Amino acid sequence: MSSPVDAAPTGPVLIEIDTPAATAAPKKSRARVLLPLLVGVAVLTGGVVYATGRGKESTDDAFVEGHVSSVAARISGQVKRVLVKDNQVVKIGDPLVELDERDQAVRVAAAKADVAAADATLRAAETQLALTEKTVSSSLLVAKGGVSQASAVSGTTRAAIDQARADVVAAESRRSLAAMDFTRSSRLATDGSVSQAELDNRKAMLDQAEASLLQARARVSSAEANTENSRGTIESARGRLLAAEAGPEQIDAARAQVALAKARGEQTRAALDAAELGLSYAVIRAETAGVISRRSVEPGQLVSPERPLMAIVPLDDTWVVANFKEDQVENMHAGQTATVSIDTFGGKKLTGHVDSLAAGTGSRFSLLPPDNASGNFTKVVQRVPVLVRLDPHGDLVLRPGMSANVSVVTK
Repeated sequence: MSSPVDAAPTGPVLIEIDTPAATAAPKKSRARVLLPLLVGVAVLTGGVVYATGRGKESTDDAFVEGHVSSVAARISGQVKRVLVKDNQVVKIGDPLVELDERDQAVRVAAAKADVAAADATLRAAETQLALTEKTVSSSLLVAKGGVSQASAVSGTTRAAIDQARADVVAAESRRSLAAMDFTRSSRLATDGSVSQAELDNRKAMLDQAEASLLQARARVSSAEANTENSRGTIESARGRLLAAEAGPEQIDAARAQVALAKARGEQTRAALDAAELGLSYAVIRAETAGVISRRSVEPGQLVSPERPLMAIVPLDDTWVVANFKEDQVENMHAGQTATVSIDTFGGKKLTGHVDSLAAGTGSRFSLLPPDNASGNFTKVVQRVPVLVRLDPHGDLVLRPGMSANVSVVTK
């Protein structure tokens, strides 16, 4: 009995070859496994994204912002030295630029001279005031004394006139009596009853009486002349009194001169302060601490207040401005928690909060706001700037202009 191995083939050999239909079954079975798996992963991913993104608004249109303090000269002048360079860290009060101070020094010297002159004028005015006060007091006393003396002289003169007139009356009486005696003696002398000596005596007495009368009349005239003189003296004394009584006005005028001198002194001192202040401005100092940026000043350059010389950026006071779409800010308000990732630091997460929302969209405050009054209108989604304040973030230095991603928890 022979075995199948030993039997030799006696006809053609049939070889079985695999066809695509034979391999379709395994691939179809793998697809049935992978497709539900991928759908599950997609659904799970979508669920996770929905769950994590629900109640949040995010944007990648965000940048770090900060203060940029421009530095300019307070006075015009020529730059003598530039004491800082770009990107140098400075503190408040550090000198930045020195200007040529010679012009300002000349102004200070002139102002000091004006102050000295004003002080001298003030001292002269005060001395004149004291002298005027004393002069007015003494002049008033002298004028009052002169009026009293003139009045007394006038009274004495009137008494002298009265006395002289009385003397005239007495002299006229004596003359009349002497004339009567002489006439009677003359008649008696014709018949020899009176001697010639007696007649001559009577004639001498008459002449003496007439002389006395003339003297009395002369005294009257002199007294009347003295009266006129005393009247002039009284008027003169009264004029001096009136002038002396104007002394308070003179004192007021002298006091006004003192006040004017004081005001001039204050004015010159103010000018001196301004000149010294201008001299201090010859050294331009940092008004804030930060990093020097955009330095555009060189030695020998002429500078003026309207031209910035450099900028100082304080890196310790920065914030983030995130531009959210207008349909993202419906539920956004100040105080909400925010997460910020800075591109510079590889997306490191920083925390913060919404500080405020802008009053309008960014395009509304652009240099040329869009005008949508024409018929050619294409609606564009606007963005609202949102200011985000960051919590303390350690040693990370944020520089204005850095890009960021911001997410705000709105619910």
